[in-house]
Amino acid sequence: MACVTTAFVLGGGGVRGAVHVGMIQALLEAGVRPDLVVGTSIGAINGAALAADPTPAVVETLLGAWSSPVAASVYGEPWYRQIGHLARSRTHVFDPAKLRALVQGTIGADRTFADLDVPLVVAAASIERAAEHWFDSGPLVDAIVASASVPGALPPAEIDGEHFLDGGLVNSIPLGEAVRRGATTVYVLQVGRVEEPLTVPRKPADVAKVAFEISRRHRFFRELADVPDGVTVHVLPSGGPVPGDEKLGSFRRLDATRDRIARSHDAARAYLAEQP
Repeated sequence: MACVTTAFVLGGGGVRGAVHVGMIQALLEAGVRPDLVVGTSIGAINGAALAADPTPAVVETLLGAWSSPVAASVYGEPWYRQIGHLARSRTHVFDPAKLRALVQGTIGADRTFADLDVPLVVAAASIERAAEHWFDSGPLVDAIVASASVPGALPPAEIDGEHFLDGGLVNSIPLGEAVRRGATTVYVLQVGRVEEPLTVPRKPADVAKVAFEISRRHRFFRELADVPDGVTVHVLPSGGPVPGDEKLGSFRRLDATRDRIARSHDAARAYLAEQP
């Protein structure tokens, strides 16, 4: 009988990544445990916590992280401090130390990939090679910070002389990497954007949003269409957007975190109940 390898793929998406918590809760309640975790950006942060503790207890860890003052501070600095960061750096408006503090507080400061209970792979975008890079060994915090270094918001993360930006630039929902690493059953924990239709832009802000969404989604849909025979993919529903998600500054809103988690938990649980 062929070996079944179950992978959880956690996509990028900023504060919308709170839906991962509800999805993880529903999966673990249903008795589904990962043999492999693949993550990008916020999916790397949530995924690392899951890989460190693939039990229902990780839900409380993630709830604590998402509701912490540290999480609120990552993109919560006042405008005058943002201007100060930009004036000094000329490249970014937020303090990268706060992202590092969030990651360290969630998974620990000194862990390596080898310390995890479940293998973890996280994506980042190499500047020098203009290519995706997959971290699966070495220091954990450095790799996750690299995967979540949103351009313009945070500086590139330097590791061994190479500079990395957010993994969402090259692979926002890394389904193909899970398949490449041998997964036969894949649960895709996406943040909901792929569920929302795109329309022709009518104003300048819409142009950037639509262009970014096409760039973000096209690879996932292609990889989904190319899934080989013998591999089963479940794309979990997110529970839908919350009011305000359409606004440009929604990437900073943590006030809807509990609502996102509850919606995604209910939606994922209903989806799983319909599966064989």
